[in-house]
Amino acid sequence: MNEKHPKMPERVASIVSRGFVTWASDDIDSALRAKFDEARIPVVGVRNVRIWGLQVDDERELPGLERTQIPDEEIWEVNLEAKDGSHYEFDSRKLKPAD
Repeated sequence: MNEKHPKMPERVASIVSRGFVTWASDDIDSALRAKFDEARIPVVGVRNVRIWGLQVDDERELPGLERTQIPDEEIWEVNLEAKDGSHYEFDSRKLKPAD
């Protein structure tokens, strides 16, 4: 994997190729869901975000844990267009390609 341009996961590439998504689950707030089309939400763009991890090597800061490490995380954000034309970004894991 190229560090500067990571390879897009297949599920995200599928979202991009179809151009429309739906919600992957019902855990999105109903007021927020109401801002979007029920069956086909337009995809405006996709971007890769890297969240850098954390390492703490000081026992004084975290007693009993000489080394605490949180790994880096790769997130693919999908920019969606609401019914009123405004744009919102969501983690790609909350979405699935529309049929």
